[in-house]
Amino acid sequence: MAGERGSRREQLRVQPGKRRPEPEPERELEPEPEKPSLLCNPAPNHNDGSDSGLSDSEESVFSGLEDSGTDSSEDTEEEDRSSCCKGEGSKEETSEEQAQSHTTCPTTEMAGVSCRDEYAEDSSDEEDIRNTVGNVPLEWYEDFPHVGYDLDGRRIYKPLRTRDELDQFLDKMDDPDFWRTVKDRMTGHDLRLTDEQVALVQRLQRGQFGDVSFNPYEPAVDFFSGDIMIHPVTNRPADKRSFIPSLVEREKVSRMVHAIKMGWIQPRRPRDPTPRFYDLWAQEDPNAVLGRHKMHVPAPKLALPGHAESYNPPPEYLPTEEERLAWAQQEPGERKLSFLPRKFPSLRAVPAYGRFIQERFERCLDLYLCPRQRKMRVNVDPEDLIPRLPRPRDLQPFPTCQALVYQGHSDLVRCLSVSPGGQWLVSGSDDGSLRLWEVATARCMGTVPVGAVVRSVAWNPNPSICLVAAAMDDAVLLLNPALGDRLLASSTDQLLSSFTPPEEPALQPARWVEALEEEHPRGLRLRICHDKPVTQVTWHGRGDYLAVVLATPGHTQVLIHQLSRRRSQSPFRRSHGQVQRVAFHPTRPFLFVASQRSVRVYHLLRQELTKKLMPNCKWVSSLAVHPAGDNIICGSYDSKLVWFDLDLSTKPYKVLRHHRKALRAVAFHPRYPLFASGSDDGSIIVCHGMVYNDLLQNPLLVPVKVLKGHALTRDLGVLDVAFHPTQPWVFSSGADGTVRLFT
Repeated sequence: MAGERGSRREQLRVQPGKRRPEPEPERELEPEPEKPSLLCNPAPNHNDGSDSGLSDSEESVFSGLEDSGTDSSEDTEEEDRSSCCKGEGSKEETSEEQAQSHTTCPTTEMAGVSCRDEYAEDSSDEEDIRNTVGNVPLEWYEDFPHVGYDLDGRRIYKPLRTRDELDQFLDKMDDPDFWRTVKDRMTGHDLRLTDEQVALVQRLQRGQFGDVSFNPYEPAVDFFSGDIMIHPVTNRPADKRSFIPSLVEREKVSRMVHAIKMGWIQPRRPRDPTPRFYDLWAQEDPNAVLGRHKMHVPAPKLALPGHAESYNPPPEYLPTEEERLAWAQQEPGERKLSFLPRKFPSLRAVPAYGRFIQERFERCLDLYLCPRQRKMRVNVDPEDLIPRLPRPRDLQPFPTCQALVYQGHSDLVRCLSVSPGGQWLVSGSDDGSLRLWEVATARCMGTVPVGAVVRSVAWNPNPSICLVAAAMDDAVLLLNPALGDRLLASSTDQLLSSFTPPEEPALQPARWVEALEEEHPRGLRLRICHDKPVTQVTWHGRGDYLAVVLATPGHTQVLIHQLSRRRSQSPFRRSHGQVQRVAFHPTRPFLFVASQRSVRVYHLLRQELTKKLMPNCKWVSSLAVHPAGDNIICGSYDSKLVWFDLDLSTKPYKVLRHHRKALRAVAFHPRYPLFASGSDDGSIIVCHGMVYNDLLQNPLLVPVKVLKGHALTRDLGVLDVAFHPTQPWVFSSGADGTVRLFT
């Protein structure tokens, strides 16, 4: 770097019109390619012996204030050039060869000048004029246009770099030394590496030492040697433990000697030279390593050869020509033997077996790849998988046999209902009549002809009201059967006759019509007329409200009538499918509406949907609510009985498939833990359904009895079932025109 700085200063001292010190002729002609000039000034040199005085700008060069690429330096160069052109006009007429020799070979002249002692004229306080920032990386000045300041406080601007990538590529192609050009981070200039520097970089990249003369494989000289030296490295006296026996080691040795005497430590035995291997074909010893594993399964052994494998088998083992043809036509997997027995005169005449290698290879594959494991067979009694249910005799009472048959209808009996006291029974039939029965004697107490099919009948559950609602065609008939207590019948008539119609009747979805005088002897009191046929009628537990289902599409499928005020209302604004059944909650203001695929629970006071139950059935046919109100059962036409626990989930708690045909009716007993279902297969299945007060205990469902008695008519069996209000009895009506009592 000292040589480079000297050559740079000598070059900068040579200005147009100024005398330059003449170098020695020997050194002027010496080329120095290893240290190329960093700054090449293409200005012509005039060696005419003119005055060697220096201007102010040239003095600034020697003071270390020159900047590369600044505006001030460009102005100074222009002034010098103009002065040269004015004062030395006659000098420009020199020969072309002389000018060419001075302009094309500045490197040789500067190389010669650089060999001079740079400290001959310069002071020792001068710094490298290329870096005026100091020992500071140029990355700090990336966001600034300058790289420092000179002594006068002027900025030193960065070199102008306006070349694009194309210019850089062209320079790269034109410059043969581009591969050895690097950028100096301290100054921002491009440096050309010398051959020594390139060789140093290559040695470092190969992982060698930077110094060429360093030998990494010189013989090592041990600092501590085993030879006795006159002057030892350390003069420390020897330890005491080096010449006194150790008590700890003595104890260890005594223990080892004792163990050898007792046979606990065996001396080293010579190794057995015989090779150790695992024989797949040998009979496995149960005491071997593999045999001791409890789940180990030994490899299957090949069968021993028999008479067929002999080279001279008995005549009965040799196949005939027909057997040979049949063997050849069989599939390889179907053949009993994989070869044909042959007879040879001697063992030397037996040829090599053609499939020997293939069979041995398949055998090894079977032993290697075939998974062998021991199947732990669990002996489970199938009866243990059935849940432990209590015996039916422990769940008594429940109906077990047929007691009475109520005969009198000429067509199928669709519906029936029992009075709150359990003394009377009403049934509706397709023969267009209602019949009133005495439960205990099966005597018909009266017949009320209505002139149409009775689809539903319901006795008022209020014991203080003697009233029966029957659905026929598009009307609901309210009848007073006048059975039992005469005071009860007369109070019911007084209750119905005490109604005073309002002055301005409101618009209602149904019409309330008083019965005619000639209809009073038959018991008819009121007629509620609708626009569409009525399919079901049911009472609220208090006996003042009744809900009806109409066979119509739309939001008016369900209507609620109030008996005391003779008012009707439609609770829903839109429909969610064809409604099949409705039921009131026994104690709370809930209404259960069963459509074909779901059961919706509505809160009547809040007028909102509370729950939607999904029975997972094709078509819901019937609905019943538990007396406690927390459980309901649904029957469907795909022979399912679905139990819902409303506190548990909206999905079924249990699905019972005891019937073979469609279910027509389901019912809960008001007092006993019983529920029953009637089906088209002519049977009634009575089940024990205990609901516990403990919410952590699920209901107990046990089928206890199958009751049969109805004859199938038109592929129809039991159409309706109902329990006695106080006794464990069940009534059923069937397509055979009878009503039966099971007790």
